[in-house]
Amino acid sequence: MQNLSVAYRLRELRPGEPVLDWPTRKRVALGTARGLEYLHEQCNPRIIHRDVKAANILLDGDFEPVVGDFGLAKLVDVRNTTVTTQVRGTMGHIAPEYLSTGKSSERTDIFGYGIMLLELVTGQRAIDFSRLEEEDDVLLLDHVKKLQREKRLDVIVDCNLKKNYVIGEVEMIVQIALLCTQASPEDRPAMSEVVRMLEGEGLAERWEEWQHVEVATREDYERLQRRMNWGEDSMNNQDAIELSGGR
Repeated sequence: MQNLSVAYRLRELRPGEPVLDWPTRKRVALGTARGLEYLHEQCNPRIIHRDVKAANILLDGDFEPVVGDFGLAKLVDVRNTTVTTQVRGTMGHIAPEYLSTGKSSERTDIFGYGIMLLELVTGQRAIDFSRLEEEDDVLLLDHVKKLQREKRLDVIVDCNLKKNYVIGEVEMIVQIALLCTQASPEDRPAMSEVVRMLEGEGLAERWEEWQHVEVATREDYERLQRRMNWGEDSMNNQDAIELSGGR
């Protein structure tokens, strides 16, 4: 492809080569969604790509996206319920249920697509251990979630854009990315719904649902943490009592 891949344009440019501007990134997001919608819903048999990421989204001479590298793809046979014993793909882009069960579906592609959206917004890799130096999350998804909760998305936008973007559009794409990367595959939108949301239809309702679920999940996690901390404190106190009683 004339303009190589999205990953190249985000992170591997040579001096003097132009960066992907914001309108082009939006076009890549929508064009990739339409490509995956075709694979998932219009091909017969349907196709699961299984390695959706910025490096596998190629760019033609007009910077139009083309979904490439079908080396890990598989045809979907509705009668086949076998599970893959060897998980394949790229760490940071692999859906949690695929890692834990070896079972892939269209929803695993949707998870990878959501991570690719975060790559488009941030210009960063899905996993970056250098973030540990600043006590940030290694996983891009967790890092963005934290900043989204803190309403600080502006600090994560690719600095190569030099503020030439619309923050409302950034928020929209991040919201869609977080919907696509929900832990439960059943909660992720189908690609046809992703296309509609990118075109301005149905995101508000979906996002409100996500926020309710996210708040409940976080509260459950915090309650569990408090119980674990209380249990540790109780054990430490008991140890202290036993030690003092033995003197």
